[in-house]
Amino acid sequence: MTLLRHSYIEGRWIESGGERRFDITNPTNAEVIGTLVSSSLSDVDRAVAAAQRAFLGWASLTPDERANYLQRVFDALTEQSEAIAQSITTEVGSTISLSRGVQAGAAISKFDYYADYLRHFEFEEHFGDTPVLREPIGVVACVTPWNFPLLQIAAKVAPALAAGCCVVLKPSEIAPTNALLLAQCIESADLPEGVFNMVWGEGPDIGEHLVGHPGVDMVSFTGSTAAGRRIAAVAGQTIKRTAMELGGKSAAILLDDADFNVAIEGVLDTCFVNSGQSCTAHSRLIVPKAREQEAIHVARKLAEQWTPGDPFDPTTRMGPLISHDHWSRVQRFIAAAEALPHTQLVTGGAGKPEGLDAGYFVHPTVFAGVHPDDAIARDEIFGPVLSIFSVDDEASAVKLANDSIYGLSGGVWSADQDRALRVARQMRTGTVEVNGGTFNGAAPFGGYKQSGLGREMGPHGFAEFLELKTLQV
Repeated sequence: MTLLRHSYIEGRWIESGGERRFDITNPTNAEVIGTLVSSSLSDVDRAVAAAQRAFLGWASLTPDERANYLQRVFDALTEQSEAIAQSITTEVGSTISLSRGVQAGAAISKFDYYADYLRHFEFEEHFGDTPVLREPIGVVACVTPWNFPLLQIAAKVAPALAAGCCVVLKPSEIAPTNALLLAQCIESADLPEGVFNMVWGEGPDIGEHLVGHPGVDMVSFTGSTAAGRRIAAVAGQTIKRTAMELGGKSAAILLDDADFNVAIEGVLDTCFVNSGQSCTAHSRLIVPKAREQEAIHVARKLAEQWTPGDPFDPTTRMGPLISHDHWSRVQRFIAAAEALPHTQLVTGGAGKPEGLDAGYFVHPTVFAGVHPDDAIARDEIFGPVLSIFSVDDEASAVKLANDSIYGLSGGVWSADQDRALRVARQMRTGTVEVNGGTFNGAAPFGGYKQSGLGREMGPHGFAEFLELKTLQV
C-alpha cells in the first residue's frame, strides 16, 4: 500500500496538513492500492508564497539557463518513462501501449520541445522606436485531470516554466503517482526553490482556494465544463487570466464518397481510445442517409474488435473506466438510450463484459437512430459510446455537427481532400482531423464555445503565459 502524505513546497517535501484521505484504486480489479493525504489551505498559501518569492529570480534567468533546467527535467523523466507508464496503467486503466506512447512519451517530450523552443524565442520586438517586451505573467496555478494526467500537466508546466513563470500544481487526487514522479524529477534537476510547487486535494476546496488566491496571476485548467464555469467565476474575483480546456462532444462527418471501412475505423480510434475517457472523442458519427445501413454494419463489425481486458496485456485495446462512480454514470447514459423507442442498440449496451466483473469495465457501445436532442447526443459521456446520425446532404451534416455547446474537436472524411477541407473550414471547433490527419503536438490545441478559452501546445501554448509590455521611448 502506497502512502502519499507530502506536498512539495519550496524545494522540500513537507508533510501535508489536510484532514482528507483519498483512496488510490486500481480500476482493473477495484482494489485499493494506496492512500493520498490532502494538503491544507495553509499548505496552498505556503506554496503560492514560495512561488512569489522565486518568481523574480527565475524570470531574470536567461532563456538558455531556463532551457538547461527544462532539459534536465526531460532527461530525468526519460529515465522514469516506464515507471510513469506503469503507474498510469495501474491508476487510470489506460492500456500499457497507450501509457507508454502517449501518457508517458508524449508528455515527457513537452519538456524537450519547450527547452528547444525557448533557445530560439525572441522576447523583444520593435515597432519603429518602440520596444515591446514579452514577460512572464507571474505565478501560475495549474489544475489538471486524471484521464491523461501527465500529458495535461506537462502541457501546462513545461511552457509556464519556459516562459519564466513559477508554478503551483494541483494534480488529480485520483491518479497521483505520475505527478509524484514528475516532482521527484524536478527535484533531481535542481530547479531553484519555489519555482515548482505541488499540492494535493479536491477541486471544491484545495483547487478553489488556489484558483482564488490573490497571489496567483493566472490559472491553467483542464477538466469539465461545469468545473470551468466555477473556476471562471472564482478567478474573475481578482481578474486573473484563465486558460481552460474543457469538455467536448465532437462530431465526425463522413461524406458520401468516403471509404467507410477506413473512416469508421479512424472514428472509433478517437471515440474508444482510453476507454472513451477523452475530451476529443469523436462520439457523434454523421453519415449520409443513403449509406446509413452500411455505416451501422461497419461500425458494429469494427466496434466488436475493441474487446475490453487487462490493460497490462499488450494486445488489449480497451481497459476499464477510472472509478465505480464514473462507471455508474456511463451506465446511466447507456441504459437511458436503450430505453428510448427510436434508438437502435447496434452493439454493446449496459452491464459489464463477461468475465470482467471485478473492475470498472464497459462494453464498447454503438447506437443508431439517435435524435439530436437525446442526452447521448448532447452530453459528454466520457465513455466508449458512439452515436450514429443520418442526414440528407452536406449542409445538414455541417449544421448538425455545429449544433452543440461544445467545439473542441471533430473530423471530416472524403475521397476528395479539397472537399473535406472545405467542410472542415465550416466546422465551429478548435481542431478538425481531415481524413484521419495525425495529431501535431506543435499546433495549437483548444476549443470554441464552452470547450474552453485559450490554447495549449506549441508556440501558442507558450504565448498564454506571457504578458506584453510596451516601452514608449
